[in-house]
Amino acid sequence: MKQSEQHLIALEAIQKKLKGHTLTYREIYAVMDQIASERLGDILTTYFAAAGFSEGFSPDELYHLTRAMVETGEKLDFPGIVADKHSIGGVAGTRTTMIIVPIVVAAGFTVPKTSSRAITSPAGTADVMEVLAKVNFTPEQVNKIVRDVGGCIIWGGHLGIAPADDVIIRIEEPLSFESYDKFIVSIMAKKVAASTNHLVIDLPIGMSMKIKSKKDALIVKQKFEKLAEKFGIKVVVDVNYTHEPAGNGIGPVLEAIDVMKVLEQDDSRPKELEKRSIRLAGILLNMCYKTQRVKKDGIKEAQLLLGSGKALETFRKIIKAQYGNPNISWKTIEKASHTQKVFSDKSGTITGINNYHLNAVAKILGAPHDQKAGMELAVKKNDCVTTKRPLMILYSSSAQRLSEAIGTLKTFPIFIIE
Repeated sequence: MKQSEQHLIALEAIQKKLKGHTLTYREIYAVMDQIASERLGDILTTYFAAAGFSEGFSPDELYHLTRAMVETGEKLDFPGIVADKHSIGGVAGTRTTMIIVPIVVAAGFTVPKTSSRAITSPAGTADVMEVLAKVNFTPEQVNKIVRDVGGCIIWGGHLGIAPADDVIIRIEEPLSFESYDKFIVSIMAKKVAASTNHLVIDLPIGMSMKIKSKKDALIVKQKFEKLAEKFGIKVVVDVNYTHEPAGNGIGPVLEAIDVMKVLEQDDSRPKELEKRSIRLAGILLNMCYKTQRVKKDGIKEAQLLLGSGKALETFRKIIKAQYGNPNISWKTIEKASHTQKVFSDKSGTITGINNYHLNAVAKILGAPHDQKAGMELAVKKNDCVTTKRPLMILYSSSAQRLSEAIGTLKTFPIFIIE
């Protein structure tokens, strides 16, 4: 079909969706094709994203969108069990993926992890991995890395996988919004394109998460399960209540330090991040073992691989394959030059953490574009604090940004103290 015809079909499809009508595969393919080839433009792409946000998509449309995103981009092809994990996100400082991938690869399974950059948070997995290694690779390079070491953690945007999705993500990023249907399609398209057939999805719910209620979480869970079934993907959606970051660091460098502390089994590692990573890795391993008809306990295997240092050894191999320094340690990762401790203005107990304010302050500090920017949380929910105990340490490469963030905290506090 001529590009002029595709463009006309895409325009009519956007008009149709704005009016609340259901789109066919042909119409959706035309929209994805025009977005992927950057012939639609930002304004019309925004209209399509907004139409999907307000009206939502039918089950057939979700399938058509996913399929069209896959068909208009590159694909990776790996044999056998191909495992993956994805988090819906919404909570900063919970970098489980970079711990789960080496655990599952160390267990003998293929994990070609394509990650996103930050959309609504101060860092995406790709932003954090980039602190330790390169994340921009061609499909041919990814095939070699995965063939050599069993897995990778790379930025999907450089691969040409589901390119229409990357354009839509760029459109949505300034507003920090993403509809349920949009992230379902975004995640599944990239999993299908990477030939994933075993998938665990981390779905946190809470007042300042992307998904706030169990009712909405169950709707999203069901949509994932139905869509995965259509593509022959075995999926477990882990719905969990999340009230705060599992790690201590917020921002690429500080989150990379958390990851390395867990993998190196340092005494100061964030235990909640470790616990969450082991649980999700265990769920994924159990799925893989079930397919293999192997009687092993996924949780115990995950604990063993992490505790024995095999996961760290595997992660270092992945880092080396991605042109990073395999000998890097959390102790050698350089932090920002401008820092400031933040103290409480009253004594009391931490009753909550406002993740919206946390994300906003981290972005003011410069995250994720300034890799070293962010914050180190010194307290968690239910901790008792005094005016002499630091709540957090702020980091930035810019003295001006640091000053602005300190001022913002007075109006938008991160910790609720009662």
